[in-house]
Amino acid sequence: MAGITPRTKSSFSLAAPGIRPQPQGSLSLRSGDGANALGKNSLMNKPSQIAAVDGVKHSAPAAGPVRLRADKLGVVAVAFFAIAAAAPMAAVVGASPVIFSASGPATPVIYVIAALLVALFSVGYLRMSQHITNAGGFVAYIAKGLGTKWATGGAGIAILTYLSLQIGLWSQFGVFAGQLVESLTGIGLPVYFWVVAVLALTTGLTMKGVDASLRVLGVLILGETLVVAVLVGSLIAQKGLGIFTFAGFTGENIFGPGLGISLLFAFACFTSFEATVVFAEEAKNPRRTIPRAAYLVIAFVGVFYAVSTWAIGGAIGIDGIQAVATENPSGMIFDLAEASAGAWLSVAMQVLVVTSFIAMLLGLSNMFSRYLFALGRSGALPAKLSSVSNSGAPSLAGLVNSLVVLAVISAFLLAGADPLATVFAWFVALGTAGFISILLLTSAAILAYFAKNRIRDNLWVTVIAPALSLLAFIVVAYLTLDNYDVLLGGAGDVARWLLLGIPLFFVAGLVRGTQKPTINYAAEIV
Repeated sequence: MAGITPRTKSSFSLAAPGIRPQPQGSLSLRSGDGANALGKNSLMNKPSQIAAVDGVKHSAPAAGPVRLRADKLGVVAVAFFAIAAAAPMAAVVGASPVIFSASGPATPVIYVIAALLVALFSVGYLRMSQHITNAGGFVAYIAKGLGTKWATGGAGIAILTYLSLQIGLWSQFGVFAGQLVESLTGIGLPVYFWVVAVLALTTGLTMKGVDASLRVLGVLILGETLVVAVLVGSLIAQKGLGIFTFAGFTGENIFGPGLGISLLFAFACFTSFEATVVFAEEAKNPRRTIPRAAYLVIAFVGVFYAVSTWAIGGAIGIDGIQAVATENPSGMIFDLAEASAGAWLSVAMQVLVVTSFIAMLLGLSNMFSRYLFALGRSGALPAKLSSVSNSGAPSLAGLVNSLVVLAVISAFLLAGADPLATVFAWFVALGTAGFISILLLTSAAILAYFAKNRIRDNLWVTVIAPALSLLAFIVVAYLTLDNYDVLLGGAGDVARWLLLGIPLFFVAGLVRGTQKPTINYAAEIV
């Protein structure tokens, strides 16, 4: 059974447990598609009160969509949500050993390549964000570039993607939280208990609003950053600056057989950067705040991963890091921490891995509740999802999200499914594939938007970078399918059938978009 103590056998990876990759292998309105900018769909209509849910009063539109509360978040606040959802601490402890086992000492370079790919995508993505300010995320971009029908298909994939990621990660969290508490106190409680208890906490914080969530995320992210900084500092004090060696950054290590799975796992660590745009409606001066927050997230996460893995690889040794990561993926970071600074650092890291999961799941809950809010406001989903609380939070959407996640996890766990080998591995693999799919759609939409609007003031921004990004994500999509068995942790053919959910949800969205032409993602506040 997987755990979070230094010598357990399962990895803290954000993909399947037990993976052993082989070394070889303003207030004006613009109209959108098929919708009028004024009249009953005006964003300037006042909300009316509807029934309270769990004691939280909600506002619903009397004659049209409503907004989330504006001017709430600055650059750092928006970045906090995205960084939290990336779970940097959990990724360093969990994902980096998988990449080390595949690419050895070249792991820092793999993270840099992944960061550069995300930055490349962000060139066109953030330029297009100047024309979009709502919580619809990628779906709003697809609507602008490819039209409402394609956007509704993309919305289907987005729903499947973020629900799948949450389901899998909550199941993994339950295992890690239970084993941490048991190792520290001797009290053993079932996985389901920890899922329900902490899910209730994150749901309450999501429904309460961004202010409550930010206070929690600030503390947790600071703790994650400090403990990794202590680890790197202790390694430097013990072994000197020589741990930052370039000797392992060879072409053979970087472009070896393990590049595919390494790049896929590294790229998965950046999937939360969409959160920056999802919070656009609540941002102060979003035209400036969102691009700055997005690049801050990419830079912070990229540097965090690259520097920490560079120090870890150099401290263990460039000649032995691949073998150590393959033999002891879940314990190597904790063992290194204990050897460099003492048992206290190892225990602190184990605790902060669990709190990192809480921060990640809270960030995902806040982000996806805004996605559901925007889809309800557009007409793609029931309009009640676009209600907001007195604090301006999409509280009903947050509640619905948590109830769906809980229902699916309950069905699997109460039926006896393994929380790691089945629930975590199956759903995180599906969510990863879904995320790549919607990135492809968004990349195509960005190119199409600049082309049909004849925006050519900067060819690098409007043509070259988006085209290169599209090609890059086609490669990543191929790598996802080619390495899907690795993502599944050897679950076999049964779990592969879940991939059919991606085209099924996409087709369902297309049908919905065709049957309801009044769906409007593109009406915006600028």
